Amino acid sequence: MPDSPPAPALQRHFGLLQATALNVTMVVGAGVFVTIPLMRQQLQGPWLLLGWVVGALLMFADGLVWAELGAAMPGSGGSYLYLLESYGRTKLGRAMAFLFIWQFLISGPLELASGLIAMATFAASVSPAVMDFNKLHTASVRIDVNEWAPAWLKTAEEIPIGLAVGPTRIFALAMGVLIIVLLYRRITALGKLTVTFWIGVLAVIAWLLLEGTIHGSFSHAIAPSDPPGMPDGFGRKLGNCVALAMYSYFGYYNICYIGDEVRQPGRTIPQAIMLSSILVATLFVGLSLAMLAVVPWFEIPTEGVGDYSLPAAVMREIHGDGWAPTLVTLMLVWSCFGSAFAGMLGCARIPYGAAKQGHFYAALASVHPRLNIPHVSLLFVGAMTLMWSFFDLDSVIKALIVTRILEQFVAQCIAVMVLRRTRPDLPRPFRMWLYPLPSLVALVGWLALYFTTAPIFILLGVITLLAGIVAFLLWSRLTRTWPFGDPS
Repeated sequence: MPDSPPAPALQRHFGLLQATALNVTMVVGAGVFVTIPLMRQQLQGPWLLLGWVVGALLMFADGLVWAELGAAMPGSGGSYLYLLESYGRTKLGRAMAFLFIWQFLISGPLELASGLIAMATFAASVSPAVMDFNKLHTASVRIDVNEWAPAWLKTAEEIPIGLAVGPTRIFALAMGVLIIVLLYRRITALGKLTVTFWIGVLAVIAWLLLEGTIHGSFSHAIAPSDPPGMPDGFGRKLGNCVALAMYSYFGYYNICYIGDEVRQPGRTIPQAIMLSSILVATLFVGLSLAMLAVVPWFEIPTEGVGDYSLPAAVMREIHGDGWAPTLVTLMLVWSCFGSAFAGMLGCARIPYGAAKQGHFYAALASVHPRLNIPHVSLLFVGAMTLMWSFFDLDSVIKALIVTRILEQFVAQCIAVMVLRRTRPDLPRPFRMWLYPLPSLVALVGWLALYFTTAPIFILLGVITLLAGIVAFLLWSRLTRTWPFGDPS
């Protein structure tokens, strides 16, 4: 009897260059270009730039957590795998892994959808005619959550949530479908596409950096606030700015989600995370200074920022209406496309990794017999992303941040310390520097961000967590597993 063919398996094709390109492409999408106007709503003058710096420090500290866990446990799923192993595969680890996947079903597609939403915003700025056409044919609804919240959850500021359907939103939806189609191919081709997107992303940053350096004035970027001095509610406002910065930085760990497809993962994963973090922090601070040197912070509107493109305003200030604002807008659309592409590549591996280990729906563990990709998981994550792409960007960012912090980032900061105590013999190709200081700094930073968020969004995170706990208990009861059965 002839031997049966080997089961389809993922292939290790990502080296250091492609791994770094994947991380950087995921990070440098819409975030850095759309968050500065949102930060301007919170802080003025040099205080605005402080959000990027504090966010970078948190990214470095948290990056060391990801680097140690990713090097020790390189596999598809990233956080899912780390939480499962760190807290105990047969007991609490099952619950922690389940809760991560539970929140990921919301936060992962939210993060990807934010890139599509920003793509729609930038697409509207390609020309005045397109902007007028889009406004004329867009239907939207917007409500203030404060009007529905009890008194103890209300805030002095409006908390709007909106939905919109129009030409640019439909365009972004079509681009999301195209991303799914492109990802439906061999991983060798994906590595080449990732580097191509990376080049496009770096090109738009280099252009803005060059224009800002030549034509801008550094004094504009650090112009004092009015009134001078530290603003009222500084801690809360800085927390909001750091949260926006972290949203922009999200993706410095993206290579951890596809550890099964990385060459020499014990060395490549930590190096890619550290290189990505240093590169994007330097680029983002420099890019912020360059753009604010041309368009001072006090000229950025505080109302209607959802339709405001700071890069287009920079080019319009230097070159006037015409080719420059249009070209930078097209490059930003390309950047958003590349970010969503890299993000969906990594995020599709998370449900796959959980299902492969028997902790999620078995259908999501399927690997395409010819292309060797987790195609069912890819289609599932892609469909959820397309659904969220019709919400407004500010709401998506806030929901993303508050949903993800506890079940992923805080849990991992604790997990790396738990694993050091319970598994001292575990091979660790990379050990975080100055342990345990980075994990403690990251833990305090994430909790600070969580508790400076508007109460209504904290409640959303708590409800998501409680619902996940109930779902886990019901699932465990039905399957007669821990805590309702034999842990083995």
